[in-house]
Formats: sequence, C-alpha cells, structure tokens
Amino acid sequence: MTLSIWRYAHLALALVSSAFLIILSVTGVILAYDAIAEKTQNHRIENLENITLAQVLPVLRDQYSEVLELKIDHNQLVSIDAMDENGNSIKAYIDPKTGKKLGEIKPKSDFNQWITALHRSLFLKESGRAIVAVVSFLLMLISVSGLILIIKRQKGIKHFFDKINKDFFAQYFHVVTGRWLLVPVFIIALTGTLVFLARLDYFKGENTEITSKTSSNTKATELKDIPFFKETPLSKVERVEFPFIPDDEAEPFIIHLRKKSVTVNQVTGTIISETKYPYSAAVEKFNLDLHTGRTNAIWAFILGLASLNILCFIYSGFVITFRRTRTKIKNKIKAKDAEIVLLVGSENGTTLFFANQIHRQLLNEGKRSYLAEMNHFQSFENAKEMVIFTSTYGLGDPPSNANQFETLLQKFPQQNKIGYSVVGFGSKSYQEFCAFAVKVNDLLAKQNWAEPTTSIFTVNDRSAEELAAWAHVWSEKTLHPLATAPAVYNTKIPGLKQFIVTEKTMVSDDNLTFKIVLKPRKNQKFSSGDLLAIYPAKDNRERFYSIGKNQDSVQLIVKLFPNGFGSGFLNNLKIGDEIPARIMENPNFHFPQAAENIALIANGTGIAPFLGMIQENILRKNISLFAGFRHDNDWVNSYRIFAEHQINQGQLEHFDFAFSREENKRYVMDLIRKNENYFAELLAKNGTIMICGSLKMQKDVEIILDEICQKFLGKPLQHFIKNGQILSDCY
Repeated sequence: MTLSIWRYAHLALALVSSAFLIILSVTGVILAYDAIAEKTQNHRIENLENITLAQVLPVLRDQYSEVLELKIDHNQLVSIDAMDENGNSIKAYIDPKTGKKLGEIKPKSDFNQWITALHRSLFLKESGRAIVAVVSFLLMLISVSGLILIIKRQKGIKHFFDKINKDFFAQYFHVVTGRWLLVPVFIIALTGTLVFLARLDYFKGENTEITSKTSSNTKATELKDIPFFKETPLSKVERVEFPFIPDDEAEPFIIHLRKKSVTVNQVTGTIISETKYPYSAAVEKFNLDLHTGRTNAIWAFILGLASLNILCFIYSGFVITFRRTRTKIKNKIKAKDAEIVLLVGSENGTTLFFANQIHRQLLNEGKRSYLAEMNHFQSFENAKEMVIFTSTYGLGDPPSNANQFETLLQKFPQQNKIGYSVVGFGSKSYQEFCAFAVKVNDLLAKQNWAEPTTSIFTVNDRSAEELAAWAHVWSEKTLHPLATAPAVYNTKIPGLKQFIVTEKTMVSDDNLTFKIVLKPRKNQKFSSGDLLAIYPAKDNRERFYSIGKNQDSVQLIVKLFPNGFGSGFLNNLKIGDEIPARIMENPNFHFPQAAENIALIANGTGIAPFLGMIQENILRKNISLFAGFRHDNDWVNSYRIFAEHQINQGQLEHFDFAFSREENKRYVMDLIRKNENYFAELLAKNGTIMICGSLKMQKDVEIILDEICQKFLGKPLQHFIKNGQILSDCY
C-alpha cells in the first residue's frame, strides 16, 4: 500500500503540473544555452581577483571626463557608464587596467527577453510568479517521491546505483536518468521556489547599517593609496557609483559588494559607512546563481541537461503509465465459471503482457480462461488449473496489485482441488530474484486444495525462451495447447507484412484439411518450422500456424474446424487475396544442420513444417517420416506421392503412415514401436527426433520413446531432451 501511495502521488503531482513544467523546461533549456553562450563572449576579463579598485579607479578618472558607474557582472564582463570630453555618453565594455573600450554593450534580443519573461512569470506578472513558485515546489515533491520510488525499486539506498532491470526503454530511461539528474532537478526546483518567494518579499528584511564613521582624517589620500581600494579585488565587486563631483568630500564612492555596500570618502579614503544587505537579497542572489547557472558554464550545461530531461521525464512517465494501463484484462466468462484461472502480480505491466498472451491463446482454443490481478483472488468454483504470473518488487515484496494476495488466500479457501503453477519474473542481477514468486509457491503448497501441476518456473530478464519452456511443460501436463515458440512471447511486436494467396486447395465432405500457399509481397527470410501469425478479426487476436517453406512462399496445412476462427478465415480466402500477417522465428524447431540422421514424427496438420524441411534437404541427410492420420483419403495420398518423389530425389530415406479410423487402425505410436531399433540407434548416434502435431500425440510418443531409451540405451528420454536431440512444436 505504501508503494501505491508514493506512486499515485508521483503521478498526480506530474499530471497537475505537467503543462507548466513543459513551458518552464523548454524555456529553461533556452536560457541555459544563453547562459553558456555568454561565457564565450570576447570581452571577458580573466583573473579579476588580481585586479584591485586601487588599480582601476585612478585609470578610469584619467581616461574619461566623467564616470558615473562601473559594473562587473557574473560573466566577468567589466562595463562603464561615462562621458567623454565632448559630453557624449559612453556605455561599453572596457579593459579595467587601461580603461580602453573593448566593445559596445548589446541589449538582450527581443526573443531572449520574451523567453525570460515567460520563464519568470508566464506573462502574468505577480500572479504568474506565484504560479511558477507553486510549480517549482511541486517539482520538488515530484523529485522527492521519485527518489523514494527508486529507493524502493532498488531495495534500499545501498543498492541505489545497482543495475536497473530493463522492462522497457521508457521505464529504463526514466529510472536511470532519474538517478543521475535527481540532484540538479531538485536544485532547479528548490532554487526556483526560493527565488520567487524572495521576489514576492516572502523573506522580509531591511538594509542594516553596521558601521558609521565620521572622518577625523583631513589629509588627502590618492585613490591608489586608499587602503580599502587596495584590499578590494574586482572579483568581489558588483558595482561602483562614482562621486558626482571629484575631490568633494561630500560626494563619496559607493562600492556595492555581494553582501554589503561600502561608502568611502573620495578625498581621505575613510570608510564612512557599511550597509549589510537583508537576508532576502542574499537568498535571492545565491539561489539565482544556482538556478540560472550564470556564474559557471559547466553548471549551466548541467542545468540545461536537467531541464531537457524534465521534458523526457514527462514523456517517459506518461509512457510508463500508459503501458501499465494499456494491457487491459478482458474476460469472456465470470470467475465462478472459469476452468483455468490466471492471476497476475505486475508492477510495470510487462508480466501482465505475458499473462495476457497465455490468456488469449487459451480463449482462442475455446478454453474457459479467466485472467485477474492477484489482489482479486476469490472463490473459483469450477477451476481445475491456476497459474500465477508474478514479478517481485523491492526486498522480495509483492507488486502493488498483489499485496493483498496472502490475506485473500486465507480468506477464500477453494472448495475443489486445483492444480497450480507459479511463474516468477525478475532479474538475476538482484539478490532477491523472484523472491515473491517463491513465497507464493510456498503458500500454495500449504493449501489443502492446491496440487502442483509444475514446479516453480522463473523467467530472467523477460526471457521469451524461458517462458516458452514453461508453456511447453505446462501444456504437456494439462493438455491445454500453448505456443512453444519464444517469438510468440516477445514484447516487441514488429509491423505486419502483406501476403498474397498464390495457391489453395478445397475441402470436401470427407476431407476438411486444405493447403494454402502465401507469398510475401516483399522478400522475407524464414525457415520451415517458423510460425505465421494471422489476425482474422483485424485486431490483436492472433492465430499461429507452423510454416513449411515452399521456395520463397509460406505453405500451411490447415484443418477446417466447425466455427473455427482462424481456419475459417483462411478457408474463405481466394487466390489473389492479400492478408496482413507476420512471420515469427522459431529457431528451436528449425531443421538440424549438425545431425546426419533425423526422424520426423507428425499427426494431422503437424506434417506441414516437415514437408518444407524435406524439400530443403539439399545435403541429402538421412530423413525418415512417420505420420499419423485418421483416414487414408486423397489428401493423404498426395502426401504419399510427395514422399515417394522425395525418396527418388534422394531427399527422403523412408516414410510410414498410420491411420486411426481405418479397418486395421494404427497410431503413430505403433509406428515407433515397430521401428524401436531404428530410434534407439538414431539417438545413440546423436541423431535428432522432431515432433509436430497435437499435444496428446506428443505425450504418448514421448512415453514410447522413453521406454525405448530405457530398454536399449539405459537412459531416460529426458537425457536426450536436455541434449537437444528431441525437438517438438505441438499444440
């Protein structure tokens, strides 16, 4: 709950002040650039600390007929307001050692003055200054709340600069730059607030005369010998007011320093008075220097960078917010009717994205899937399976939408047995990698109603491969089909490409399987075994089909299901039609280049990628095809003709088909038993077995293969799976 409060406060403050912050940040960048440009002016005087008033004042009196004022600004530019012998006014930058004029004083451009006024008061005068002060204060609060969120994210101050887990670029940029530019942004906010408060006379104060002397020294002293002038370098001086009448004791020099002004008798050199400026003036001047960077080019650059980054903060912050709310949970059924319950603990929306990918696939397969946040745990009367996808926040803490889960788990004991699986998301760079997921798994293990379907799985740095590995195991255990190609779970979805229908067969009463060939409008690299994602409803609902490569085209073998969403869409296409789709690489199911002996096992439309692989066997590897079908019809006969042709071409060594609905029914498992010596020898010689088709077939095939491995090789099938000799893509 604490985390949510800080997050909502951070977001609310940003929302309230964003429009004003955009204006102040843009103008701040421009003014920072101007401050840097000022430091490059040609008339700057170096080493002002080595030049004293005693050296400068006599020279200026000799050089000019009348001097009114001498100024030294924050850019180390020395200027004079004087008159020449002809009474002409002179306002110019000078060399203080010689009094020589270096250049004319150019006023700020209209644009610069316009930007300055907008930055200071939004053109609203005093009301605008008050608004700017409030916005600056809000920026301070945003900085503080952001600091707290980073500390919580990084699990304490000790880990403040540890590696950031990159969920997506906007989030990564927001946190990383927030760490490095937090101090400059906070200083901008603090000094902006104090400057405007000072200008609004919030810090009240009056000049204080700390010394008042009446000169008892009547002896005239030359300017170059006056002690105060000899002790005061120009680096400490802001302005000097010259006496209106030279050599008149009633007309003194007034020297304005940073914190005080000093009145000096121009004849005797005696200090007449010293006046200390009020605290408000010192606060305003100090904070103005920090706020503008006018005294240091490097600091001005840092402030400009911080101002620019405030704009980036606003953008990336809203992207993060959008990402967290973008992936909406859509349920077609109610919780009480769910067969499969998916619960999500997600802080930044990434884990929710993965869970949603699983949810969509289950819905597309007609499963009664229900997706909810972990904080919405309740009684699920008809649930048979429960999957919890959760990230970890802070020091093993739950995400904000999962912080009530433990309480709810005790409040709502389920009335029926439910299989559970926990998938944790995190980064191994953190010591508490998936700690909350481990805790959830332990909590479920203690529930009487919960039975583990799989052991806990962890996903490091949003690895699509690791999530696909869980999907493979869970599908095998539950027989609920999930895609096992990592590309399905990638968070970055590339743009769709256009595909043209170039060939298509028809379905009939005794054959509901058809072939469709799609040619990409632009050349694309792909391999047999990759996936084609289509979008029948022209929205983000995907259907996946395993590809068989046919020259430069995609070949699909599809079974038309009654009311089939994807298969019906493809069956209605005609030659010449175009569809948007995308090819997703599935490298874990590509034709193995290293193995010399390869067995291909399929049932139904699972034969599709193998047809392409056999055609691509230009190296003449030893390939055997084992496929199971329901009926021996004309469609299967076309496979038989294809296989015989490939044997003649030397691209296929052997094939065998089984038919489960014919008189002498056989299954593909019977073909494996019949050829058990072949399979044992193949695995012993580092050959590869590829399986494509239904999950039930895969499960049955693996049981038979495990028996063969134990019998002939003395090792379980799992040994060869880990060795990469068993490749599967089943659904």
